[in-house]
Amino acid sequence: MSIIYSQEFNSFYLSTPNTSYVLSVNPGGFLIHNYYGCRLPVCDMRFTAERSSQASFCPNSADLTTVPDKAPMEYSCNGTGDYRVSALQIRESRGNASTDIRYVSHKFYKGKPALPGQPATYASQDEAETLEILTRDNVTGAEVTLYYTVFNNYDAIARRAVIHNSSALPLDLERVYSACYDIPKGNWDICHLYGTWAKERTFEQNPLPHGITSIESKRGSSSHYHNPFVAIASHNASEDQGDVYGVSLIYSGNFSMQVEQDTEGDLRLIAGINPTDFGWHLEPGASFETPEAVSVYSAEGLGEMSRTFHKLYRNNLCRGPWKNAKRPLLINNWEGTYFDFDEEKIYNIAKDASELGIEMLVLDDGWFGARNHDRAGLGDWYVNENKLRGGLGLLTQRIHALGMKFGLWFEPEMINPDSDLYRAHPDWCLQVAGRPMSLGRNQYVLDMSRPDVRDYLFERMDTILNEAQIEYIKWDFNRNITEAASALLPAHQQKEIFHRYVLGLYELLERLLTAHPDLLLEGCSGGGGRFDPAMLYYSPQIWTSDDTDAIERLTIQYGTSMCYPTTAISSHVSVCPNHQTGRSLPLQTRADVALAGTFGYELDVTKMSDEEKEAVKAHVAEYHKYYDLIHFGELYRLIPPNADECAWSYVAEDKTEALLTFVNIRCRPQTRRCVKFRGLAPDKIYADQDGNIRPGSVWMNVGIIKTDTMRDFETFKVYLKEVK
Repeated sequence: MSIIYSQEFNSFYLSTPNTSYVLSVNPGGFLIHNYYGCRLPVCDMRFTAERSSQASFCPNSADLTTVPDKAPMEYSCNGTGDYRVSALQIRESRGNASTDIRYVSHKFYKGKPALPGQPATYASQDEAETLEILTRDNVTGAEVTLYYTVFNNYDAIARRAVIHNSSALPLDLERVYSACYDIPKGNWDICHLYGTWAKERTFEQNPLPHGITSIESKRGSSSHYHNPFVAIASHNASEDQGDVYGVSLIYSGNFSMQVEQDTEGDLRLIAGINPTDFGWHLEPGASFETPEAVSVYSAEGLGEMSRTFHKLYRNNLCRGPWKNAKRPLLINNWEGTYFDFDEEKIYNIAKDASELGIEMLVLDDGWFGARNHDRAGLGDWYVNENKLRGGLGLLTQRIHALGMKFGLWFEPEMINPDSDLYRAHPDWCLQVAGRPMSLGRNQYVLDMSRPDVRDYLFERMDTILNEAQIEYIKWDFNRNITEAASALLPAHQQKEIFHRYVLGLYELLERLLTAHPDLLLEGCSGGGGRFDPAMLYYSPQIWTSDDTDAIERLTIQYGTSMCYPTTAISSHVSVCPNHQTGRSLPLQTRADVALAGTFGYELDVTKMSDEEKEAVKAHVAEYHKYYDLIHFGELYRLIPPNADECAWSYVAEDKTEALLTFVNIRCRPQTRRCVKFRGLAPDKIYADQDGNIRPGSVWMNVGIIKTDTMRDFETFKVYLKEVK
């Protein structure tokens, strides 16, 4: 069994294949965290909760059973003696916010319950077990149920909380995090992913200071700037070595991940909805469900943590027919044409692309309303037949006749002031009465908490999908949220708007995919501004960044891979000079970097030379040859992107083949390049594409040695196949 309860120790033991998570109920009814790490046998772990007795300024609990500020509390509360960052704060009807929950009961069972209205991991009865612990605040009547799901095949635990008002008076939630993790004293680093537009998810690892470190967003989405992922790693942990606790939040809105290191070196990490601008009013009998947090512990460094997240999210978060299906190799017209196109230009791009083996044409922004630039038309989801004579139906018929699929760009959540929709429904925007509305990229944000807004968007998108054969949608979101208020919510619920917006987004996505279950959805937000696990539940691939420069993509894709699988990383070959950086790179380099993802093209193929088109045919062949290995193999980050070089490899789960890619960023004459495989079977014999035959141990410990001078931005690949 994955979950065991010991009545003797009043403790719960949660076990994955290689890890254990232990918590107990102390004499006062407090839930105490005892252990999270390498797998252990069932034994009395309550001694791990002992802390320094020098706590004169840290009050005991009212029943003298606990010093809350010193104890490793399993789900910390605010206002009753625990002064560290807290997971829960509830304000009762008399105005007081002191919160204190105690154990009531528990149950555990096979499988995993769904999270109504929100994305979450899923598992069958054979794949997981779930523990529910019911706690109660006897003063306010708030009941808090803590959920723990333990996966049988992965070293991962999913957690969330449900707060229920069992009293006769209303309650107001002010802080309600999904999970709290207390980690014992050590020499810890914090790892996270930061960035900005066109520079998303840069990996950073720094020693964790004393005090509070916050990784968060209050922009209305998970954002380009910080990702809802944090890892606590032993100091200088590497890809292969060190203890690592990774925590990922399955949420697309304002999030908060706070880590506090106290004076004794003990850590607390909380993950959940950002309490800034958040509140939730609970009438008697009502409940609130937090998003889900997922933790992964690895004793073998960052690489093993990443591979666990990759497998879990690919197999137990992504859904639908496309989650593990081979994705169509696509070409997107955006950087090739921008707004300047008509049906003949689009058809000619598709025609030339089809002759090269490209399988889908995606028509980007500019096909609807008065959309000849980014200052008008958003919200008017009607085909612009001045550009597309005969409508989408005729165009899609012509493209399908080429043997290609067809995809279409939408930005449903936004609206231009210069649009028929805004002129008819100005109240549909998020706005504060009497306050001017902020423009971002010449657009306002629709109030996705409103059913009438979602009904309009669904009707328009559903109609377009039914009128033309469309297999793919690119769903964009191109600004952050300001003036977050809704005309339909009363004053005491206005703090709910950020979360209600996200719930509305999820409802519309679910409704669309239910009506069109075979649709392939790609998420986008000015590139990677909403690249989070929650979006993978609806869109199994996400446009990773608007920066298509292959050298810039090394850093972006390296950081993204810390938590997200290759199948989620949309990556395209674009034209040179690159439109974001002005840099010119070899076509082969652009293709090799883009192969580390879903792969496609972002250019006007009709302008390519015959030589370039022959190169594209070779890239297409490589895409098919290596598809399963790249998308379902295990990723090993071999050399992080630096001033000189970068390398990574994919190894088949059965260890029968591997593919290594090396990028030489800067030429250094008379410099020997050396890179070593990881993850091979040491005793297997492998041959590369040049006929070199060596044991896996040699490929891993000696590696590949290149003595010839490599030019700036030159790449090479090494493919290994087991010799039987």
